[in-house]
Amino acid sequence: MNVQYKKGVLELCVLSLLDRGDRYGYEISESISGMIDISDGTIYPILRKLKSDGMVTTYLSEESGGPPRKYYKMTRLGKEEYRRMADEWFRFVESVNAIVRRKDDE
Repeated sequence: MNVQYKKGVLELCVLSLLDRGDRYGYEISESISGMIDISDGTIYPILRKLKSDGMVTTYLSEESGGPPRKYYKMTRLGKEEYRRMADEWFRFVESVNAIVRRKDDE
């Protein structure tokens, strides 16, 4: 898949997963890499950016029985931005589909 396609949508994917509940970085990375081919470490810069932009917060949890994990939680600002981005994404996809639709699909 074209790298430029992925680059523009990964932040939306991260926010979408966090909208469903708090997650730790590796869990987010594994969820996305199971559907989209990404390299190791791709998600962590996105998470740092989201945190510095105030869209997520972090906390440590020791529930796993191992070392503490850093969990990411979406803020109110993050939820608002996610809704805006998702709406924009769906409008974009509909427009692209209308343009790219093959003649034999009509």
